[in-house]
Amino acid sequence: MAQSNDIWTIKAALDWTMGYLERKGDENPRVSTQKLIAHACGLSRIELYTNLDRPLSLEERDRLRDYVKRRAGGEPLQYIIGEVGFRFLSIEVARGVLIPRPETEVLVSELMTNLPDEEEGAVLRIVDVGTGSGCIACSIASERSDTHLYALDIAPEALALCEKNAIRCGVDNRVTVIESDMLSGLDEALIGEMDAIISNPPYIPTSLIDTIPHEVAGFEPHLALDGGADGLDAFRTLLDQAWAYLKPQGVLAVELFEESLDEASQLAYEKGFSDVRIAYDLTERPRILVARCAK
Repeated sequence: MAQSNDIWTIKAALDWTMGYLERKGDENPRVSTQKLIAHACGLSRIELYTNLDRPLSLEERDRLRDYVKRRAGGEPLQYIIGEVGFRFLSIEVARGVLIPRPETEVLVSELMTNLPDEEEGAVLRIVDVGTGSGCIACSIASERSDTHLYALDIAPEALALCEKNAIRCGVDNRVTVIESDMLSGLDEALIGEMDAIISNPPYIPTSLIDTIPHEVAGFEPHLALDGGADGLDAFRTLLDQAWAYLKPQGVLAVELFEESLDEASQLAYEKGFSDVRIAYDLTERPRILVARCAK
């Protein structure tokens, strides 16, 4: 990168950064470059191309150097920028908490289509187990004004981030954040009272953890990734607890590893759930289990 006494325009920064990240193995160096420079300069990606001759200030150049160094080292773009789009929201993200992904947007869609229609005065109570950033809870609360979300997580950093995102999204009055290992911290007075339970639990089989990209394994929390030998450790616990907390005909929606869904479906049927269905993600892979509590 140019020395501090050189003129460093946005065009020069775009050209150099894209070439550098490409050499470092970035899978999409153009997008990374645009987002990093836009973030460093406080501009939109479109504004970069209407200001190609604008020099970067010293502060902008220092920020960009830091961002490029981190990205070249494999750090996820979302952690560097500090936010990610999720459905209709902008969600704050931070290291130590799982980055929201498009697959989970499909999970939310599947739950939403299985919720009852809005009724005047009625409030749907929904639990988000392993809330992480709170992207699921905040999305549902923002899209359905008749819901109250209980956002559960065992990690303090996740709980703090979820609270920030609930405020950021203007739904903090309808998202209750609770420290809880799965559903164990939820008030027992709510047993049998939940309209729906949704979760993106750890689901990658342990044997595959070492095969996932460094960008994921090297930066995102293993607690949120490792699902045990068959990827269903957390799901088994969730299944038992969900059965207790759901109302009759309450909905369970869970994101899981594609090769675990057949077994997960069988476990759900054996527990007593009905209408068990597998939904596909945006890449046409089996990803979501949806079922109803048939007690």
